[in-house]
Amino acid sequence: MSERRIRVLIAKPGLDGHDRGAKVVARALRDAGMEVIYTGLRQTPEMIAEAALQEDVDVVGLSILSGAHMALVPRVIELLRQNGQDHVKVFVGGIIPDEDVPALKEMGVLEVYGPGTLTSDIVADIRKAVLGEDDQSG
Repeated sequence: MSERRIRVLIAKPGLDGHDRGAKVVARALRDAGMEVIYTGLRQTPEMIAEAALQEDVDVVGLSILSGAHMALVPRVIELLRQNGQDHVKVFVGGIIPDEDVPALKEMGVLEVYGPGTLTSDIVADIRKAVLGEDDQSG
């Protein structure tokens, strides 16, 4: 029996030019058996939503360090919904103030990850969100 591979798009929206964290997460997800598409730096919400549609992904991970998360994240979610991708799970990582996390989750973000988050936690959360699995190996 072949397990379905989870397809994840990792994107860096906005003008932030720091992508080390996004690349670390992308590699960890790939090493966990997921198909990962990394869009590169300085993506617009429109570019991210279009890539998510074209690549038929299960998950969009947004890495934001610029402080523009309250403008960029809702726009990406809005565009995903306009494309009929209500099933796509959205995760956010980066420098996100604690007081913004509840609002992000209310708009549809499943989880927000800050510096120091274990990649094994991200892998487990994505598996649970997409496949309904609890990863007991960590």
